[in-house]
Amino acid sequence: MNNKGFNWFFPIAIIALLLFFASNFLGDNNAKTIDEDAFFREMQMGKVQNVLIDKQAQKAEVFLTKAAKTATVKKDDKANPFSNLGMSSAKADYSLKYGDLQLFLEKFESIKNQNPAIKTSKDYAEGESALMGALIQALIWITILGLFYFILFRKMGSGGGPGGQIFSIGKSKAKLFDEKEKIQTTFKDVAGLEGAKEEVQEVVDFLKNSEKYTKLGGKIPKGVLLVGPPGTGKTLLAKAVAGEAKVPFFSLSGSDFVEMFVGVGASRVRDLFAQAKAKSPAIIFIDEIDAIGRARGKNNFSGGNDERENTLNQLLTEMDGFGTDVNVIVMAATNRADILDKALMRAGRFDRSVYVDLPELHERREIFDVHLKKIKLDDTVDRDFLAKQTPGFSGADIANVCNEAALIAARNSHVSVNKQDFLDAVDRIIGGLEKKNMAIKPSEKKRVAFHEAGHATISWLVEHASPLLKVTIVPRGRSLGAAWYLPEERQLTTTEQMLDEMCATLGGRAAEQVIFNNISTGALSDLETVTKRAQAMVTIYGLSPNIGNISYYDSSGQSEYNFGKPYSEATASKIDTEIKTIIEHQYERAVRILSENKDKLNALANKLLEKEVIFREDLEEIFGKRAWDPELTERPVTNTIPLHEKVEEAEIQAPESPSQI
Repeated sequence: MNNKGFNWFFPIAIIALLLFFASNFLGDNNAKTIDEDAFFREMQMGKVQNVLIDKQAQKAEVFLTKAAKTATVKKDDKANPFSNLGMSSAKADYSLKYGDLQLFLEKFESIKNQNPAIKTSKDYAEGESALMGALIQALIWITILGLFYFILFRKMGSGGGPGGQIFSIGKSKAKLFDEKEKIQTTFKDVAGLEGAKEEVQEVVDFLKNSEKYTKLGGKIPKGVLLVGPPGTGKTLLAKAVAGEAKVPFFSLSGSDFVEMFVGVGASRVRDLFAQAKAKSPAIIFIDEIDAIGRARGKNNFSGGNDERENTLNQLLTEMDGFGTDVNVIVMAATNRADILDKALMRAGRFDRSVYVDLPELHERREIFDVHLKKIKLDDTVDRDFLAKQTPGFSGADIANVCNEAALIAARNSHVSVNKQDFLDAVDRIIGGLEKKNMAIKPSEKKRVAFHEAGHATISWLVEHASPLLKVTIVPRGRSLGAAWYLPEERQLTTTEQMLDEMCATLGGRAAEQVIFNNISTGALSDLETVTKRAQAMVTIYGLSPNIGNISYYDSSGQSEYNFGKPYSEATASKIDTEIKTIIEHQYERAVRILSENKDKLNALANKLLEKEVIFREDLEEIFGKRAWDPELTERPVTNTIPLHEKVEEAEIQAPESPSQI
């Protein structure tokens, strides 16, 4: 298969050269020859304007006056078809071959002296060989054609290789990895993801030993879809497949099919599968397939032609249509599986959907093992400790933690990366850069201290709130204060747990009400969090007794077809009332708890003002140990509660399924 397509440059170059030389030969390039007697007769008649003498070649070029030249053109225009094009206007009218130069010049001067009205002038020219002239002319045209080739073909093709050239724009942009290009990534480099690795490893094994499966009647799966949050290792898993498989591996992104020209996407899909079939068995990997796999027909009320839909239709046909009985497996990755077209997700196209979830505790430790290999570590670094302090981190987040810790250690001139560098790295990633020199008024600093102390107090005194680990009033990022917690890694959440967490989140504003008898704008992020959580309790999880066991969440992703809310106005009013009731009850509960423990709240806030950063041990001195809390020896850092009136809006995504809360 020729992936470059037909190269049009050389035919264009040959045609240009032919036209150039044809114009030279067909045009009046060679002047008419005259003898000396005819020249001097023309000169005596005043028709010669200039004569250019070439001593080396013993010839001269004769240029007529404008009037004489006009008369000659009118006389010979029928004989010369190129005269109207003006192609010979810059050339000599006659070519003269003289004998002795001295005699020729004496006769020339004699005629001018006899008739002063003759204004014929003479000049001398250094002649050049015909070979040198041809070489110079050839070099000029080679330079012009070279610039033409570079600008038109190379520049336009730089965006996508051969497929980006203007004459092969419909060619696939897929990068081919085969036995000539060794990929260093293997399954050993992919930490965690045991279930996902088992699925894709079976695909690789099928391509290597297909008889093992086909003799039992099994068929090769057509497609494997990798689904999961960003940074969990979907693309890394595909790289490992490319490294493990001893078959051609075509890799490209979903956006590579998108082009401004109509029909290009479908053409590239056809070309991609044609290349893969020619090298069968082969694997095609399409990253971010939602760029072309989005469900068809949505928000398309104009009835116009949709290039993306044409590309998707061609992909559907190539994956499972007539004549698709070849060993080509399509792997794809996306974090938006809910918006993919149903026809793309059916069995026979993507037979397997592998969910690549956030890593668990033991998987995070394996990921740390991979990323810490190239880092010079101190003896104080414990991988189990690092895994425990990073719940909810993806593989990309862990890689960022390791890199940030190395940068912090280098910034502090450490000889190796120690435990504190990793703690500072997690703080930096979650909370932002620490701003110790930020000027804050004493009154605002006191309010921030009581706000954070309110969070810490409530989370310590209610049973189901996440254990507090660290509180600081040092500005970090866009926050004036922050509190870190260690949330329990659980798959289900009860109503009591959600209510206790809401109460702890409202503890900051409640503390301001109890101490200052007024409230500020600093609780914006807290209010946004509890509002989203209360809305989820009422409308998604059915945890409100007044609304009942009803969920208005559409996990199929087809809610775009609905033009209105899935409930009546009366129900909407009940939902609004229920959400407000839940939030206000938890706020009143937080105010009541803080009022009953006002002395301890003051003591904690004063210690926070004094030390600026307090830990779990400081809370134990004031409140004592929590009766229901297991003993925690580590000090992880996982979550922040920003306190600032300008906070970026956080997007709350509904879970993949109702069981994942």
